[in-house]
Amino acid sequence: MSKPLAEFEEQAAIFENWFRKNHFPDRPEKLYMAAQHLLSLKGKRVRPVLCLMANELFTPVSEDAFYAAAAIEVFHNFTLVHDDIMDRAPIRRGSATVHELYGSSTAILAGDVMLVQAYQYLTKIDKELLPKVMANFNEAARMVCEGQQYDMDFESQEEVTLEEYEHMIELKTSVLLATSLRIGSVIGGAGLHNQEILYSFGKNIGLAFQIQDDYLDAFGDQSKFGKKHGGDILANKKTFLHIRALSVLKGADKAAYLELMKQEGEDKIAPVLKLYKECGVDQWAKDLKQKYFDAAMENLEEVAVVSSRKQPLIHLAEFLLERQK
Repeated sequence: MSKPLAEFEEQAAIFENWFRKNHFPDRPEKLYMAAQHLLSLKGKRVRPVLCLMANELFTPVSEDAFYAAAAIEVFHNFTLVHDDIMDRAPIRRGSATVHELYGSSTAILAGDVMLVQAYQYLTKIDKELLPKVMANFNEAARMVCEGQQYDMDFESQEEVTLEEYEHMIELKTSVLLATSLRIGSVIGGAGLHNQEILYSFGKNIGLAFQIQDDYLDAFGDQSKFGKKHGGDILANKKTFLHIRALSVLKGADKAAYLELMKQEGEDKIAPVLKLYKECGVDQWAKDLKQKYFDAAMENLEEVAVVSSRKQPLIHLAEFLLERQK
């Protein structure tokens, strides 16, 4: 009997053990301390582990998959360093952000060397696999940057359609999840159809996850969710909930909502949530999340491997989308 495929927690521990090191030279000290800072704060490691799991779906996990996973994780953290600068965010993973600790100029340079290190890891991959892996990685990197630009553009855009917002989330969030799976499957020797189906699986899971994130920000239990209740409402963010509310509220209710969103302070959270519930935005968000989750499960069903080998990915998808409500 073949060895059971590793579940997420097991694979994450294996990757963390491999990844737990200093990824940069010693000098100049300030630059490389800044670059190492976020990598040392253990995140969920979802993207690199997806890469390893997709590899293991077809063949035993190879060293190439670990280098690709490391490149993906370093790249992801590079985007967070630069995103935090753009958002002027003070905290990330419970610690001060890189620009708060080391200044914006050093943080920009730290992000740059993290990007360089990501590509350095890719150069260690088998030369026959590298062109395909690099092409996928480069496409995802470009799309993530596009998504961030759309996100910034939306801040000054009076109205954003659901289609525009979904496209931004797909670029900024889903694409890197999807590419992690596709790169892992390439390294595992999967055929083109399996590669594309896993990519679609990742995109749909990413969209479902973002819908849930928007929902929990408004309706989740703050002590369990780990984020300030109503933070998106306070920041006037254009979320799935906000966009849906604007499309269904009419007349005086819509005018009242728009007026509320102009206000500052926590007093506006309760009346906004009341309007969301009255127009069914809360249930709509749950239904939309389920739609994308179901689409992801249909994608996974199409992957041409025996069903038992897909169980770790099913369990991971369920885990990501079963956070406290």
